[in-house]
Amino acid sequence: MSAPQAPATPAALRQRRSMIGAFIGTAIEWYDFYIFGTAAALVFSQTFYPEIAPGAALLASFATFWVGFLMRPIGGMVFGHFGDRLGRKNILVITLVMMGAATTLIGVLPTYAQVGILAPVLLVVLRGVQGFAVGGEWGGAVLLSTENARSEKKGLAGAWVQQGSPAGSILATLIFLLVGLLPDEQFLTWGWRVPFLLSALLVVVGLVIRLKVEESQDFEKVRSRDEVAKAPVLVALRTAPALVALGMFASVMGIGSAYFSNTFLLSWTTGSLGIDRQLMLNILLGMAIVQFIWQPIAARISERFGVEQVMLAGLALNIVMVVPYFLAISAANPVWIAATLYLTIIGGTAYYALLATQLAAAFPAHIRYSGISLSYQLCATVFGGSTPLIAQWILNATGGSPWGVAAFYAGLLLITVAGVWGLRAAVRRHASAAPEPSAQPSRA
Repeated sequence: MSAPQAPATPAALRQRRSMIGAFIGTAIEWYDFYIFGTAAALVFSQTFYPEIAPGAALLASFATFWVGFLMRPIGGMVFGHFGDRLGRKNILVITLVMMGAATTLIGVLPTYAQVGILAPVLLVVLRGVQGFAVGGEWGGAVLLSTENARSEKKGLAGAWVQQGSPAGSILATLIFLLVGLLPDEQFLTWGWRVPFLLSALLVVVGLVIRLKVEESQDFEKVRSRDEVAKAPVLVALRTAPALVALGMFASVMGIGSAYFSNTFLLSWTTGSLGIDRQLMLNILLGMAIVQFIWQPIAARISERFGVEQVMLAGLALNIVMVVPYFLAISAANPVWIAATLYLTIIGGTAYYALLATQLAAAFPAHIRYSGISLSYQLCATVFGGSTPLIAQWILNATGGSPWGVAAFYAGLLLITVAGVWGLRAAVRRHASAAPEPSAQPSRA
């Protein structure tokens, strides 16, 4: 007869609630963000930009998609400021409500045929609100999870925040698979709206869970020592500009690859390459499932071999897979596309699972929300939202050849490797040079 298990300690319960609350809220926010990307690839060029030539309409749809990314660093700065001054938890409640409201309203927007130019204008405004909200969400969720975790479990805690991305992608793809079964006329008329309207229900669930989470322990220590920075964004830019820049480069593939696959690749394969829409959505669903399963495993592996070592090994696998991946795409072979995509996502997931932990470790606690939000969201603006737009422009300019796009994709990988490597070196130099400052930041 086995001995009864000892009850979980308060610290363990706090860690578990923080990880679950960060994961659920982040999954809902990424669901909202991903359904917009899927709709941008499949619907918006026809419902909001119908009077433009098809290729140009797709570019306009992707440009609207990019608006959310342009707003993300602004959201990161605003919410990072208040998150470093007032705490992580309350800010995350605000971002969740804001994101859900914007997404639900997109689901009831009139189309261009109904109200003319007002339709794409409203779409752009609501997309901007989405970007502003998610700009504050990711950094706060990372900190709520990692700052309430034991030191040996910070890698796993950060990985569970990253689980929100594939979870949101899985849910978004499943919903679009269901509404995609509708005849094209019904799908374009009302079916695409269902995933957006579902967001209202998901936000209620997320709020119930997130309101039960305790505030970050690291922030409570900073507040108890009166070390809260008055202008944390300015402090981060003044005292750690190199960390912000390197964090931005280290995040490139963590952001860009998702929108390359879920938006640009979906549009490319179901458009000029002629692959069935439902089949491609199923392939992307499988990709998200592989990511969801593999990320916690990669985090466990990092506990033995180190965070940066696992990240760099995953990126190296992605570089090796560039040529096979694009050969499969150019052949328009769904089986080979799926096989190479899944191998690519295994490498990318090993890196992405640990990105949150690496960024959180790079910044001192009094500017951590602002620092990681600036890095991640500036990257989202420059590299994330622009990825499908640039890739589509390259594809148009090269007459449909995959190799210009492949070179662009490989360039993003090399920038990411340089960022991860440089951030590791910078953090080690900083740690060996001086201890973290104490009360000075509160007077900055």
